[in-house]
Amino acid sequence: MGQQLYSLCQVEPKRLLWVMGMVFAVVIVFQYFELPYGSALFSLFPAGKFPGVGNSSFAIGNSPSKPEMIGNMTFLNGSNSTDTYAIHERADNTGTSEGMDRNPKNGFLSDRNGGLNKSLGLDVDNVANKESSAENPVELNRNSTVTNVKNSDNGPAPEEAKEPKQILYQKNDTTDGDFPVGKDGKGTNTSTSGHIGNEDPGFASPSPALPPLTSSPNAASPTVLDIRTPVVDSNTSLLEKNGTTATENIKKSGLLQGGLTPSGTNSSVNSVPEVNKGVQMPTSAVISISEMNDLLLLSHASSQSITPPRSSAVDQELLNAKSLIENAPIIKNDPKLYAPLYRNVSMFKRSYELMEDTLKVYIYREGEKPVLHQPRLEGIYASEGWFMKLLEANKKFITKNPRKAHLLYLPFSSQLLEETVYIANSHSFDNLIQYLKNYLDLIAAKYPSWNRTGGADHFLVACHDWAPTETKQHMAKCIRALCNADVKEGFVLGKDVSLPETYVRMARYPLRNLGGKPASQRSILAFFAGNMHGYVRPILLQHWENKDPDMKIFGKMPKSKGNKNYLHHMKNSKYCICAKGYEVNSPRVVEAIFYECVPVIISDNFVPPFFEVLKWESFAVFVLEKDIPNLKSILLSIPEKRYREMQMRVKKVQKHFLWHAKPVKYDIFHMILHSVWYNRLHQISPR
Repeated sequence: MGQQLYSLCQVEPKRLLWVMGMVFAVVIVFQYFELPYGSALFSLFPAGKFPGVGNSSFAIGNSPSKPEMIGNMTFLNGSNSTDTYAIHERADNTGTSEGMDRNPKNGFLSDRNGGLNKSLGLDVDNVANKESSAENPVELNRNSTVTNVKNSDNGPAPEEAKEPKQILYQKNDTTDGDFPVGKDGKGTNTSTSGHIGNEDPGFASPSPALPPLTSSPNAASPTVLDIRTPVVDSNTSLLEKNGTTATENIKKSGLLQGGLTPSGTNSSVNSVPEVNKGVQMPTSAVISISEMNDLLLLSHASSQSITPPRSSAVDQELLNAKSLIENAPIIKNDPKLYAPLYRNVSMFKRSYELMEDTLKVYIYREGEKPVLHQPRLEGIYASEGWFMKLLEANKKFITKNPRKAHLLYLPFSSQLLEETVYIANSHSFDNLIQYLKNYLDLIAAKYPSWNRTGGADHFLVACHDWAPTETKQHMAKCIRALCNADVKEGFVLGKDVSLPETYVRMARYPLRNLGGKPASQRSILAFFAGNMHGYVRPILLQHWENKDPDMKIFGKMPKSKGNKNYLHHMKNSKYCICAKGYEVNSPRVVEAIFYECVPVIISDNFVPPFFEVLKWESFAVFVLEKDIPNLKSILLSIPEKRYREMQMRVKKVQKHFLWHAKPVKYDIFHMILHSVWYNRLHQISPR
């Protein structure tokens, strides 16, 4: 009996192990062939150590992949990585568009019938921003698509139809948003940076201006960006709340170089979040206006700069000017400059004076029309054309000797580059980028100036939405004045300049219909009308269209002679909503100032124009996209006294945003040139 029991005990474990092995094998085979992504067994592995199955999984940990620079963002791409992008052909500057949109690799088609003035909106670079989280592994649906919203022009400021942003940034669930918030009058969390209820001390004095940290196109070492930003009041900067902690985190994250660098990913995910109804909002990390202020100060305080191999006389002149600006005499009451509008009115005034006395610009004569030397003065890209025209006609700042120039201007039109060089339906940027490279090769072969600094003393002024992508590769070291000033898409604070997007309807009368009703006669609380471009505007209408008599929020407005209906609302509204379209920039920001309406900017990560000089929080309201449902309560929480003060400041800052056939002191032409000059000063340091 004992011998039989002993034999049975030997056989049964073997059978049991065999049966368990077979069951386990069947489970493995079943989940491999039948379950999506092969993710059924992820729970068997510790967090952060699960194997990447399929192209849509994140590989947590060290990646052997070669890092790739996209804009100023470094990604570690797997060997089977796919680049996803979409090109939209637009009709013309009226903003009317018909047809379908297409992603050339995902079968998402766009074909727009257009004439001579067709423009493009491309999101080649808007590859996913990703946050590594060992506790929250992310699975992405590679079948996600974006449904384009079909629109037509409403008359105000047409904007081009562009591919919605491709965002794959996961928000941490441990915080209620990643943004600084304030409190409205009813205790609701809000995000306005308009210093509600606060009195301005006059002007802010930034830290001493030193050379900024500049971006290197070859910088590819990945760092970790912690987007779990502490919740602070919107009126208090990170420097005030957290001392050096927040700024050190920002510096470590690589944002001073304009790059967001996710850690160790070996993913080929370039899919677009599904927005079939056009109202889903991405959960991407946001750089608030307060954080941008801190980044600008850190950039100016950085010791890194671009130093030429040999110092020249013009370099010394720039260093002398920089020293004089840092030690500018204090100005208390200037009749032409209202101090609360500026970061430091004393430094701005001194810098502007030195620009007038010192600055010399050389304009390259090389290049053929229409891409070069042919300004276009009407439409939503008019800023680049007006600047080109006025600078080429200027005798005060222009020099014919490049060796005497402090700045060298690359006189191309990003709008005409697209219209002339882009091959219809090619869905490729390559020929536009190659065109600019050929132009730079011509210059570099003929002049020593480009090679001396690598282009750091060169600048361009480009308002087309494609300009950041067209110029990021071969003009990365140049000072780029861009309308599409997105801090998350390669715009470098302290080096690049945010160019105001001005919609000029009649070149002969750029100031037509200027102004609006006095503050006491503005009966409309808030107004918006526009095409349903992007994801923000549909959300805005979903919450506020025909919901409240105080909130005049519309889509396309009925056409009227001279756009009288639109102008009536702009001139009679207290607050004008400047909601982003497909890109962060919108001509409505300048339009609001033009009609003396307080701008309410709803565009995360948008760097407002002349950011290095103006204190935007003193005359504008910034509302985070996620706070659109609280929009009315945010605006009502602003005391009447504060609104009157802001509206008065809008009228005072207006002169900085006006085009004149013959430039006048402190106008938009001089302000663009000054911002380029000012940022150049902060790039150079003694040898």
